[in-house]
Amino acid sequence: MGRLLTATALLHYGLADFSETLQLEPIVPQVIGAGAGTLLLVGLWTPVAGTLVAAVEVWIAFSRSGDPWTPIMLAALGATLAMVGPGAWSIDARLFGRKRISSTDSY
Repeated sequence: MGRLLTATALLHYGLADFSETLQLEPIVPQVIGAGAGTLLLVGLWTPVAGTLVAAVEVWIAFSRSGDPWTPIMLAALGATLAMVGPGAWSIDARLFGRKRISSTDSY
């Protein structure tokens, strides 16, 4: 569910900025974020996409004026998804198998 909500927000903000301005430079981070959001949506390369989302959203938070809280929230969600993983309903789980964390595992 977190993957779906994060990806939807990234796609929304990426497409909104893309249709709002015609200059390429200000929308590059949003387009990268929308691409990573698409990867998160389908659950492909989730750790890489989550890390990319976190980095791009921190870039957006510090490079733009205005309210930085939405990019900071999306950066935190991206970092969380990178650490937690894709979940059962993802392409990553189908390709590589689902990883489960168990407290009974011995080290």
